[in-house]
Amino acid sequence: MRPIRAAVIGAGAFGQNHIRVLRQLAGVELAAIIDIDPSRGLPKAELELEQFSAAIVATPTLTHEEIAAKLLEAGIDVLVEKPIAGSSAGGHRLARLANERGRILQVGHLERFNPAVLALEKRLTIPLFFEIHRLSVFTPRSLDVDVVLDLMIHDLDIVLSLTRELPIEIRAAGISVLSSRVDIANARLAFPSGCIANLTASRVSTEKVRKLRLFQPGEYISLDYQRQEALRVAVRGGESGSLPDIGFERLPTEPAEPLEAELKAFFGAVRDRSEPKVNGSQASQALQVAEAILDKIEEHSNLVAETIRQANLLHSKNVV
Repeated sequence: MRPIRAAVIGAGAFGQNHIRVLRQLAGVELAAIIDIDPSRGLPKAELELEQFSAAIVATPTLTHEEIAAKLLEAGIDVLVEKPIAGSSAGGHRLARLANERGRILQVGHLERFNPAVLALEKRLTIPLFFEIHRLSVFTPRSLDVDVVLDLMIHDLDIVLSLTRELPIEIRAAGISVLSSRVDIANARLAFPSGCIANLTASRVSTEKVRKLRLFQPGEYISLDYQRQEALRVAVRGGESGSLPDIGFERLPTEPAEPLEAELKAFFGAVRDRSEPKVNGSQASQALQVAEAILDKIEEHSNLVAETIRQANLLHSKNVV
């Protein structure tokens, strides 16, 4: 079987991870590394599309749509990092283009391939409530986007994939702390089924936390993304005044590197011409919800600013 010739476009911090894994994958040949920094790869101007048939786009978010569209139009299958584009409209355009050209378009929502998430999917019944925290210490990486697009979007994608519906109500608040963009945010999503998801994301925490709790009838599942562990807590009995029986079960998981699993799935879809696990439409919906959350954060910020302004005016009058 001939290896799939692949290129990595964008050899920054995360692009380097793609390069590392690609070099270890059987049946895949790293044909080119393209970056605006010539010390990390070929300049974009020297990009020759006939050299490869699949590409990883790991460039800054605002360039995703332009680069991915050019690749898809040239008949190249694409895995583009999350978020899919600078806007959900741009993401939907890429999804349509991939469909029109018969190309594979997968989006790098890495947590879909986390062993703990895969274990959770097997035990899913009726999602009722999500409590999710994704906290990171501050780094200068990804400051071109708000924390909602940088971190929270991972969990938005997971929640949408598990509920299989879009929220009908969104409430959100967030503030800037160490950058000019939103660094910490909280969102509450209400779904048509009655399910509620409460999500918190921060990139100014003193510790790294990646946890999700899902409550469904008679049980809840606690998931630790970092440890790749999932614990099921089930409640039985409790009728007629008797105490309920609480059972604990650690869900079986196979330790794995999610990025390797993601890339294997992508190249598997390329070979089989099958639908990727995270396609362009799904990723665009997650981005659409993220945009709505940012709109709600702006509304809340304006409300708080007006409250402070009115309070200051009142204080000034009382002083006079």
